[in-house]
Amino acid sequence: MAITEGRADDTLADFSARLVDVEGVSKTVCVAGSGPGVVLMPEMPGISPDVIRFARWIRDAGFTVYLPSLFGVDGAFPTTAEGEKVVRRACVSAEFRAFAGGGTSPVTAWLRGLARTALAECGGPGVGAIGLCFTGNFALTMTLESAVIAPVVNHPSLPLDDPGGLEISDEDAVTIRERIERDGLTVLAYRFDNDRWCTGQRFAAYRALLGDAFDDRVLPGEAANPNPPPFFRDIVGCPHSVVTAHLVDQQGHPTLRARDEILAFLATRLGHDQPPRKRHGFETDLDDITVRQPKNPR
Repeated sequence: MAITEGRADDTLADFSARLVDVEGVSKTVCVAGSGPGVVLMPEMPGISPDVIRFARWIRDAGFTVYLPSLFGVDGAFPTTAEGEKVVRRACVSAEFRAFAGGGTSPVTAWLRGLARTALAECGGPGVGAIGLCFTGNFALTMTLESAVIAPVVNHPSLPLDDPGGLEISDEDAVTIRERIERDGLTVLAYRFDNDRWCTGQRFAAYRALLGDAFDDRVLPGEAANPNPPPFFRDIVGCPHSVVTAHLVDQQGHPTLRARDEILAFLATRLGHDQPPRKRHGFETDLDDITVRQPKNPR
């Protein structure tokens, strides 16, 4: 097991890795848990131990978590050099639209197929979709698939060259807005107030598109973990990853509360029968969290 500045890689031994085929395209997906399905997309530069920790929290809250491998080395803590290479490869990949004017990333079509698979395997009214960083906006784009009823957009960083851009084609933006309005969905979103990759301009653009359906939560930058892994320290260079690399695992901390809010949002939207705090010791006060039910759940 590799060690990066005192941080050990994660073998994902408690997950089942399998290939999922969507219209002839196969990708590895790490799956764990039981209950309603939640697709958790990794942040750049891959499925790090911090992303896996978040996936385990979702699993332990009573969900089946689907963690697709989209880039990087699964389970590895991101070093500065290797992480930078992953970013560069992703930026020129045909699957992603990293820059303004590119429209919707093609990989989201495959992710919508994964959501359909999760619904077929897990049942329930629908599935959750959580995006992080490079994949942050993908959770919104996945609402083009009717199976997705609980989208969570965390610190979306695309397009990299337009702080007010949304990484969605004009046509898809119209369809997404219509679907959100028709089905009464809420889009939960998080960022730090001094994040230079996910700015206030970007959240303003989301609100212009979605109106009150966009439930944005902005945390103070000083709440971020001051000692993140090397990639986030050297390349990201600012508070960014609210529930992964910059989370502080201390009871009552704003980032840990954000985690609990997300788990409560999933529980409410996906029809979970027991709140996470009652089943697994989380301290979320569900009375303080406002989550709207879909008008027409599947």
